[in-house]
Amino acid sequence: MPDDAYLFCAEDAAAAFFDAAAGGASWTTTGDDDDECCSAAEEESASIAELIGGEAEYSPRPDYPDRLRSRSIDPAARAESVAWILKVQEYYGFLPLTAYLAVNYMDRFLSLHRLPEDGWAMQLLAVTCLSLAAKMEETLVPSLLDLQVEGTRYVFEPRTIGRMELLVLTGLNWRLRSVTPFTFIDFFACKVDPGGRHTGCLIARATKVILAAMHDIEFLDHCPSSMAAAAVLCATGGMPSLESVSPGAAVSWCIGLAEEGISSCYQLMQQLVIGNVQRRVATTAAVNLWCSDEVLSSHSCSSSSSPPSPKRRKRSPPGT
Repeated sequence: MPDDAYLFCAEDAAAAFFDAAAGGASWTTTGDDDDECCSAAEEESASIAELIGGEAEYSPRPDYPDRLRSRSIDPAARAESVAWILKVQEYYGFLPLTAYLAVNYMDRFLSLHRLPEDGWAMQLLAVTCLSLAAKMEETLVPSLLDLQVEGTRYVFEPRTIGRMELLVLTGLNWRLRSVTPFTFIDFFACKVDPGGRHTGCLIARATKVILAAMHDIEFLDHCPSSMAAAAVLCATGGMPSLESVSPGAAVSWCIGLAEEGISSCYQLMQQLVIGNVQRRVATTAAVNLWCSDEVLSSHSCSSSSSPPSPKRRKRSPPGT
């Protein structure tokens, strides 16, 4: 019997292999033979290049960002759903990839199907996409009722979410093993730090940038590989121990990368990082000011309620 006969969801053998590679395959080498190492590196680069070539298949329709900008699709509802997904991801300690996949499923579905205007439909979609993403990536998945935490306005029965899951799966053609920035981030980080001394820190910083970028619809114009490269560049810029890399130089990391895409995404991420820093500084300043006001107010109250110190009393003028 041919191998294709064992495949499900009407996928062919090539698509199944591609999905398996997108899931984060790892390549290791043994021995000290230089030719063997070079061969493994070439195979890894070729696999990454193949993923870059097919990443558009796992993105929303090209007109989706413009429909959000024109409010044909409600951008505020999307922003609220993204914020909720990230809150639940933090609440349960889910992987960053789980949150990204949930938003990816949601965006792809919204680009293909129009939801009712009522707020419950968007929340149901967000819960459903997070449930599917958690089943794909997490070893411990909360029940469908327990998943609906962090300020949900509606609580859906498990059977309702189950029916919505089937609708989403059908809409996405059962392709849940998406190509995301996390597919490329380890590979790109190793290009910046071949010795591996700072790779972990580099990946962690780039991950934070990618999660923050999910809120902004402007990043929907950029493919996952460009986002991963730009995030690594942003992370590198904040680490003095690593040499800064330009978007032009990052193109050499792998076949298929586009300098224009990396450069424009990098500029957006820099603005995002600077904006977050400014907000943190402003928040810190406001807290410090509030604390100072509290201290001054407390001091003033205590001073006014206690009798004046003898040293501070004015003496009466002579002869009075």
